[in-house]
Amino acid sequence: LPELEPRLFSFNNPAGACPSCDGLGVRQFFDPQRVVSDPSLSLPAGAIRGWDRRNAFYFNMLECLAKHYKFGIDTPFEALPKKVRDVILHGSGKELISFSYFSDRDGRQRRKHAFEGVLPNMERRYRDTESSTVRDELAKYLGSQPCGACDGSRLKLEARHVFIADRAIHTVTGLSTARALAFFSELQLEGKRREIADKIVKEIQSRLGFLVNVGLDYLTLARSAETLSGGEAQRIRLASQIGAGLVGVMYVLDEPSIGLHQRDNARLLGTLRQLRDLGNTVIVVEHDEEAILSADHVLDIGPGAGVHGGRVVAQGRPEDIAGQPDSITGRYLSGREEIAVPARRTPNDPGNQLVIRRARGNNLKNVDVALPVGLFTCITGVSGSGKSTLINDTLYAAAARHLYGSNLEPAPCEGIDGLGKFDKVVDIDQSPIGRTPRSNPATYTGLFTPLRELFAATPEARARGYTPGRFSFNVRGGRCEACQGDGLIKVEMHFLPDIYVPCDVCKGLRYNRETLDIRYKGKTIHEVLGMWA
Repeated sequence: LPELEPRLFSFNNPAGACPSCDGLGVRQFFDPQRVVSDPSLSLPAGAIRGWDRRNAFYFNMLECLAKHYKFGIDTPFEALPKKVRDVILHGSGKELISFSYFSDRDGRQRRKHAFEGVLPNMERRYRDTESSTVRDELAKYLGSQPCGACDGSRLKLEARHVFIADRAIHTVTGLSTARALAFFSELQLEGKRREIADKIVKEIQSRLGFLVNVGLDYLTLARSAETLSGGEAQRIRLASQIGAGLVGVMYVLDEPSIGLHQRDNARLLGTLRQLRDLGNTVIVVEHDEEAILSADHVLDIGPGAGVHGGRVVAQGRPEDIAGQPDSITGRYLSGREEIAVPARRTPNDPGNQLVIRRARGNNLKNVDVALPVGLFTCITGVSGSGKSTLINDTLYAAAARHLYGSNLEPAPCEGIDGLGKFDKVVDIDQSPIGRTPRSNPATYTGLFTPLRELFAATPEARARGYTPGRFSFNVRGGRCEACQGDGLIKVEMHFLPDIYVPCDVCKGLRYNRETLDIRYKGKTIHEVLGMWA
């Protein structure tokens, strides 16, 4: 073993990273299940995307394979002999096959060579291409599996063979924060080792305790940051601030209780009070009743939304807000108003259900679930209990693959019955709308098209020969070309973050002067887009 240093136990450092996967812990590969999008289809019908009749070059190669191995090109892929399926996906090895090629200059030619295989072909193109478009398209078919050299630990062999209390570092980071806290609390070291480790272990216990207190006791220490929800990431940042022990700081939090069960909410509020007690100012934007009642001071903005809001309706202690007749928040806090509970529930039909069998993704333990079709169903439970794994990672991914041939990989389960009752599935999440930064509610909902048609139909627009495209800020003609319809100009600051300033030509209106001359009921297209619904 080399001399033990902190960098030996970091997968972000070459000294500790597994050389086979460069510290990633996974190996990417082209997944046959993603490449063969629908095994029930034949090759001409699109069993393998990009190799059907629409791509003459690759489909010609498959036809030559069919002649060589004497199989029907119109046979469903899943019905082909295993040897043929293996050759199509992985290549013919050293076996030479006669291929026919056609070019305008040389006409039809015959060449004899091995068949590369669909998967090696994709690997080569992904490796050699300089086109980001090609790379992004091929990346849809990539899967990942744990690195065989480090078993997913991301560390080199030497780091995995250093133990404390019979645990290597990668097994400790595989624990949940609650179990890791218990491990370090029960850790018994003797003599000089205890003297050396005492302060370090106490610091580890303290930081783990902060994570547990903000409701993250279920998170494993090795959890990838990209898989964290917005609320989880916010609470991790909150825990790190408590660990910093700063005083005289103003902390601003935007709805930290989102995604938290009531059990975990109490611990979060206790953490916020702890920040306050250190001598800090804590400002929270929140709708949660328990958070409002726990505050020392409440500021209620309203009374309504949009043009009906923007005023301070009430402020003071929670009981002061509850007594304000003009405060909608106060009416709910006092119990004068409450969420109506349906007097009658729609009965559940046991014969009309969507059944998930033996779901076992992440922490699910072979769960069997029956969801009634045609009813409003709520999935609840404490944070980290497996709600998102069951619905988003298992049900939605399987439904999208079944209905659309999606490349999403469902979390493992024995099967899902009842997907045939649906013709589409829609995932409504909190990701940004649209495909570009120019998207807005009007473009996303399709309202922008009739709006542009309406302005193009005005007498003055028709007299000038303007089409609906004239009123789009995404194309030439009607937009301001100085900012290309953004309304903002980016100013590069070199060593500082770039800043954006209003366009000095259109003054942030996004359109040129001629387009803004057209009015409907006295309003320009810019003014209409600036209205609230």
